[in-house]
Amino acid sequence: MYEIIAFYVFSALTIGMFTIVVMSKNALYAMSALAGGMIFISGFFFILEAEFLGVVQITVYSGAIMALYAFGMMFFDTTREVKEHVRAKKISYTLFILSAILILVILSAPLFSENIQATYPTIENVGNIQMIGLVLFTKYLVPFELAAIMLLVAMIAGIVLASKKMDFDPHFDENAEFLQEVK
Repeated sequence: MYEIIAFYVFSALTIGMFTIVVMSKNALYAMSALAGGMIFISGFFFILEAEFLGVVQITVYSGAIMALYAFGMMFFDTTREVKEHVRAKKISYTLFILSAILILVILSAPLFSENIQATYPTIENVGNIQMIGLVLFTKYLVPFELAAIMLLVAMIAGIVLASKKMDFDPHFDENAEFLQEVK
């Protein structure tokens, strides 16, 4: 019973946060809501008793969004006031009504369906983290290694591209002083 209530609470909060992400014109509000939404998504993992994945969700995704938040604070003018205007009120009202109907259908679905449970094979005396390691390093070893290699290549490519942009700066000219004196 508590799991169902927690599921609906996390669902509503997650949908609310991601709605703010989509509707907000202020980048910092959107990034804050995105981080909150990712933290609420980790709540689903905790409900399913997958604590390891919940903690990974918080540390990896929310940590990445906090790095994005830091870059957003550096690149955007955060002191500027943003006036948000909802131009399409009919669309907003329609989305609100459809969301309310969807929430009503979701809440009433358990009343009309039979008891459905997802089962998965378990090994006695093996916890979540050990089971993830067992599956990851046996069945999914090759895709795991390929993903690691692809991330390594992407990281090296990003460093190379960033270093090329640092070498060529169109606003910086070594002969700027000489050009000022000639004029």
